[in-house]
Amino acid sequence: MPLFTCKVGSCDGRITVMELEGDTPDSLRQGLENQGYHIFQIRKKPLQFLRNVGARRRIKQKELLTFNQELLVLIKSGLPILQSLDAILERPTRSRLTELLVRIREDVKGGLSLSAAIERHGRAFPPLYTASVRAGERTGDLPQTIRRYCSYLKRAEIVRKKVVSALFYPGILISFAGIALSVLLIYVVPTFSKIYADAGSQMPLPTQLLLSFSSGLQRLFPFLILLAVLLYGLFKAWVATQDGRYRYDSLVLKIPMIGNLLFQYSLAGFTRTFGTVLGSGIPIVESLRMSAGTLNNLVLEKKLFDVLRQVEEGGRLTSAMERLQLMPPLALRMLGVGEGTGAMEEMLMEISEYLETQVEEQVQLITTAIEPAVMIVMGVVVGAIIIAMYLPIFKIAGTVGG
Repeated sequence: MPLFTCKVGSCDGRITVMELEGDTPDSLRQGLENQGYHIFQIRKKPLQFLRNVGARRRIKQKELLTFNQELLVLIKSGLPILQSLDAILERPTRSRLTELLVRIREDVKGGLSLSAAIERHGRAFPPLYTASVRAGERTGDLPQTIRRYCSYLKRAEIVRKKVVSALFYPGILISFAGIALSVLLIYVVPTFSKIYADAGSQMPLPTQLLLSFSSGLQRLFPFLILLAVLLYGLFKAWVATQDGRYRYDSLVLKIPMIGNLLFQYSLAGFTRTFGTVLGSGIPIVESLRMSAGTLNNLVLEKKLFDVLRQVEEGGRLTSAMERLQLMPPLALRMLGVGEGTGAMEEMLMEISEYLETQVEEQVQLITTAIEPAVMIVMGVVVGAIIIAMYLPIFKIAGTVGG
């Protein structure tokens, strides 16, 4: 989503400038007003790459998890927020999080709440974390909110690691296969070309075609690398635009098997986030708006904001989800049960676990299919190259024998 610079006033009269992500200025304005802020100005960031810079400066999940686990222990032991921060900062560590905690401590010491102090560094902390802390302060149960957020981070990291580890071996296999094929065509095949040229014999057509292709690839290889880099840069620039990102996300969802996998992976993250936010005491409309960014797909986010509008108009969440086909049938039935019984948070967590299981099974299926497919393709290509290179030798041997 686009990044906006927001100048807002809080209930205690303080004016704050924040950088937040939102679908449109109007939806962002409405969300901030629902949180009790007075809006002075909302301005879209003019350059898209600034968003990427901000993303790189965001605190790592592992650091954030460690900090929250320590903070939870200290708060549960009865220490106030300020003393808890002092205790955490006593460790002789240097990191971006430590630098931010020093500033947050000063803001808390100056009278700000912990959530307001964290919000001053909104680009470094996930919006969900800031909202969770704010909700914990509102309900007076900050330890429980932090515990929920820690559980959310742990589960999200477990799922991410499972997906990455499952895709690691096929990725290595495809990379080495590509490198081996490139070396074969660029360095090995031209050696045979010189041998056959010295022999002066007429080469078979498959050998001529292979040698011509290899010679052209060797000659154009630096330019092909530059072209690939240029095309990648143009692709990144296109995807960075709103229209380009929407078209790309729409195309990705239509890829057989891969599209459904990404759909369920995005939905699993969304339902877990939605359940975590709801469990923190945040109203359903605001929770939906806050959780939208975890989908990481503009097509799905657009559908979710359509769902949000229908819920704001008084519609049922399950009916809106079903109408826009934003959930698989079984997940919809589970959501309907949770909405009917008032156990939305628990059912959303169940849906997330169900979808995560589906994702793990599909990833395993795809990776199991990729390995033999790569081996078969490589075997056929390398076999064809070897046959084409040895045809002249067979021809020469046949001539000598005759």
